[in-house]
Parts: sequence; structure tokens; C-alpha cells
Amino acid sequence: MRSVAAARWAPLIVMFAISLVLLFLPGPAVPSGPPGSDKVVHVLLFAALATTSLIARIPWWATLVWLTGYAAASEVLQATLPINRSGDVGDWVADVAGTVVATAIVAPTLWWARRRVTR
Repeated sequence: MRSVAAARWAPLIVMFAISLVLLFLPGPAVPSGPPGSDKVVHVLLFAALATTSLIARIPWWATLVWLTGYAAASEVLQATLPINRSGDVGDWVADVAGTVVATAIVAPTLWWARRRVTR
């Protein structure tokens, strides 16, 4: 039974590690792209975090809470740590948008799939 729980948590742990690298890599090392492309990255990153959080069976409401808090903390830390990054409310909004959209799609889908499997 432990291997099943570990398999559910592994994607979230990997995704969280990736997010730490992407969010806290020092400024000059961060690649730039077309204007607004960073917001797309934020949406996709937090959508992936929400998806893996739900796969780990963290409830949808707790997923929304922890990822909204993580998004806010990451922007504050980017603005205050000496990593040559800046915090941005727009990035936080993109993070929350990715979290909400993924949760709205994935939570009901997983609920339905789990019901079908248990029948």
C-alpha cells in the first residue's frame, strides 16, 4: 500500500522541485522570450502543480489554498531575496489562474474516474 501512496506523491514532489528551480533561479540565468510568455509559463507551471496535487489526493480546496499561498510567497521571495528577480502581482494572478483552471478541470475528472474504478 505504501508504494501506491508513494506513486501518487512522486509527481507532485518532482513538479515542486521543478517549480523551485524555475521560480528561484537567479535572474540573469532566466531565459527571456516574447512579451507575456512568462505569464504562460506561470499558468502552465501552477496548472501542473495543481494537477499533481490532486493526483496526490490533496483535496481540491486544500490545493487551491496551498498553491495560492505558495504563489504569493514565491513572488514576495523573488522581490526580497538577492537573486536578481522581481516579484510581480501579474505573475501571482497567472499562478492563481493556472491553479483554478486546472483544479476546475482535473478535480471533477479524477472524482468521476475514481467512482468508475470503484464500481
